[in-house]
Amino acid sequence: MQNMVVLGATGSIGASTLSVMEANSEQYRVFALVANTNVEKMLEICIKHRPKVAHMVDAKAANQLKLQLPNHLAIEVSTGEDELLSLVSSAEVDTVMAAIVGAAGLPSTLAAVKAGKRVLLANKESLVMSGELFIEAMQASGAQVLPVDSEHNAIFQCLSERNQLEVGRCDLTAAGVSHILLTGSGGPFLTSDLSTLSSMTPKQACKHPNWSMGRKISVDSASMMNKGLEYIEARWLFNASAEQLKVVIHPQSVIHSMVQYRDGSVIAQLGNPDMRTPIAHCMSFPQRINSGVEPLDFFKVGQLSFLEPDFNRFPCLALAIEACKQGQEATTVINAANEIAVQAFLDGKIRFTDIAKINEQSLMNVTADSLTNIDDIMALDSQSRRYAFEAVSQLN
Repeated sequence: MQNMVVLGATGSIGASTLSVMEANSEQYRVFALVANTNVEKMLEICIKHRPKVAHMVDAKAANQLKLQLPNHLAIEVSTGEDELLSLVSSAEVDTVMAAIVGAAGLPSTLAAVKAGKRVLLANKESLVMSGELFIEAMQASGAQVLPVDSEHNAIFQCLSERNQLEVGRCDLTAAGVSHILLTGSGGPFLTSDLSTLSSMTPKQACKHPNWSMGRKISVDSASMMNKGLEYIEARWLFNASAEQLKVVIHPQSVIHSMVQYRDGSVIAQLGNPDMRTPIAHCMSFPQRINSGVEPLDFFKVGQLSFLEPDFNRFPCLALAIEACKQGQEATTVINAANEIAVQAFLDGKIRFTDIAKINEQSLMNVTADSLTNIDDIMALDSQSRRYAFEAVSQLN
C-alpha cells in the first residue's frame, strides 16, 4: 500500500490521479490532498477519498474547508508553505503526484525530490525553471522521478530499461538514440489563417481539438509554448542535446512521442488521449495497472499525419527552443513571462499574438547572474513577472 500526496488535487491531473487510485484502491491510499483555493471541489473529494490531511495554500480557503468538513472524518486541515514542504517530506509519504500548475509548483516538488520520494512529475515548470538544480537534488537524494506528461511518458516508455533507470543522466548516444521526436497536436489554430490569430478569443484558444485541459495549458497548446516547455523538460529528463530533440506536429494526438535510433528504427508509444494512461504507468512502474482507459481501436483511428512546425505560426515555440539553448536563466525568464502573458490574454487585456511579443521582450531584457539555489531562481522569476506585467500595461 503506497501513501500518496496529490499536489493540485482539484485540477484535471488531480482528478485523473484520484480516478486511477480509486480503480486500484488495494494498492494506493490517499494520504494528503493539496489545492489552492477551490474549497467546493476539495470538500467533495475529501468526503469521497478521506485523506489524512487536506492542505489549502490559501489560508482563507483552509478556514472555510475546516468549517465545512464533517467532524467524523477526522481530516486534518493545514495551510502555509512550511507546512506544505513538511507534508511532502513526511516519512509517512511514499509517492508525490506533482501536478500544481506553473512556477507555484516548484518549491513543493523540489522538496519532495530532496526528501527522496517517488515523484510523479506533471509540473513541467519545475524542470524548466530549475533543471540543473533539480537533477542534482534527485541524484543526491536518490529520489525516483517519473514523467507524467503524455509526451515525456511516451519517450520514457520507448527508451531502454537502463535509460529508464537513469532519468536525468541518460546517455542517449551510447543507447543508440539519434533523435527524440516530441509530438504535438498543433492546437486549435493549426490551420487558421495567420492574419486571424490576433483576433482569436480565449474561448477559441481553449477549445483544444483532442485533450480536455485547464485554461492556461490550453492557451499554451494554442501557441505551442506548451511544446516549447516540454522541449526544455525533455532536455533535462533525458540529458538530451539540441541536436537530439525534434518537435513533430501530429494533429490526431494518437502517437504521444517517439524515439528514433541510429539503426533506422523508430519506437512510438500510442494510445487514446487520456491522462490516466501515463498516470497509471508512473504510479505502477515497472508494473502495469488498470487505468480505466479504453484501448486504442486501430480500426477507428483513421489516418495519422505529421507536419514540421511553422515558426511564423508558432513563435512561442521558437522562443522556448532558443531559451533552452541559452540556458537556465533564459528558461526561467520565459516561463515566468509566459504565465503573466497568458493570464493577461485570458483576462482580455492583450491579444493572442501579444503573448509571443511579451515573451520575446522579456527574454531580451531580463537578465540575472548565475542561479545557484532556489532563492536565486524565485528572485529571477519575480523579476521576470514584474517586467512582463509592465509590458502588458504598455500594450493596454
